[in-house]
Amino acid sequence: MKNVDEINVLVVEDESIVAMELESYISRLGYHVVGICSSAEETIRTLQTKAVDIVFMDICLKGDMDGIETAKRVKRIAPNTEIIFLTAYLDDYNIDRAIEVNPTAYLSKPFNKQELRAFLKIAVYRMNHHLREDAIQKETEDGHIVLDNEFSYDPATSTLYCCFEVIHLTNKESALLALLIKNKNSIVDLYTIENVIWPDKASNPNTVRTLVKRLRQKLKHRFITTVASQGYRFVLQR
Repeated sequence: MKNVDEINVLVVEDESIVAMELESYISRLGYHVVGICSSAEETIRTLQTKAVDIVFMDICLKGDMDGIETAKRVKRIAPNTEIIFLTAYLDDYNIDRAIEVNPTAYLSKPFNKQELRAFLKIAVYRMNHHLREDAIQKETEDGHIVLDNEFSYDPATSTLYCCFEVIHLTNKESALLALLIKNKNSIVDLYTIENVIWPDKASNPNTVRTLVKRLRQKLKHRFITTVASQGYRFVLQR
């Protein structure tokens, strides 16, 4: 998921003074302003050459296409781009047209810095939510088991991922995780764990506890619960 300093913002505004004020304030908040555009054509060209996460969109622009029509084009090119309208037009006609774009906000000029800051945060949240949903969908299609918003597991290769990066597991940690996930939401007793992980040698509860502790640390202490005097359960809500 993206942090504030990784968020690319495009300002679409035909009043140069307002555009520069917006750019200055957004930059001070830690976001990266990738450019300022004053027309639909310039906006589309920018989107074709730069990654943009959030667009501040004025409704009155230079040229034949206004900000709402431009926002619709933006959404067709990059559906997950968040739109924040900033305009002097507060009539029902333009508001109703803007709603069709599903914007993050529809703010009036002159802009209120605290409101703008709040809606930027909302835009980032919405954008990251879409990224998580897309990632979950991709993982599901790839046959991965989605454990939560960070962790997933590929049973075909016995690979654990956190934020799309492979988490190194020892052979025994990998075998234990596979066993727990195979029996998710059910108790896996100590006898079963010992026989699966150490089939040819004796083990004891302390050895199992040490192995479980190491695996828990790599899972950020999620999922694995202890069932007193019985064993362990891998709790998975999905």
